[in-house]
Amino acid sequence: MTKKNVDTIKWLKEPETHDYPAAKSYLSLLYDEDSAKATVKKLKDAPISQFKAKDIFRASGLSLLGISNSHVEKDKSKIESGKELSPLLLVRDSKLGKVIIADGYHRLCAIYLFFEDAVILCKIV
Repeated sequence: MTKKNVDTIKWLKEPETHDYPAAKSYLSLLYDEDSAKATVKKLKDAPISQFKAKDIFRASGLSLLGISNSHVEKDKSKIESGKELSPLLLVRDSKLGKVIIADGYHRLCAIYLFFEDAVILCKIV
């Protein structure tokens, strides 16, 4: 971990309670309801892991949202003011060969814009 990441990006010890329903909502668009529900249960039980922002982006195949996005701007402001961020919720989809960002896409974009080598706290299943 770099000094810039340790000193600037603060993390909650666990994802916020509202992150799990948000993850289920998103996963329900990709998978059937029972699979989405089971995946969220696994996420709740998963330990906290760490990956670099740039690696999560590469594994997800998603595009970076810019600071002009209001959610990204809000999360970047949180970083700059020293507020704690909620860990991301990630799902490995072996059929697609990608990582699904079930919750935390805007946080990831804000962190990447701030410092692409930042270490991201997350739960991954």
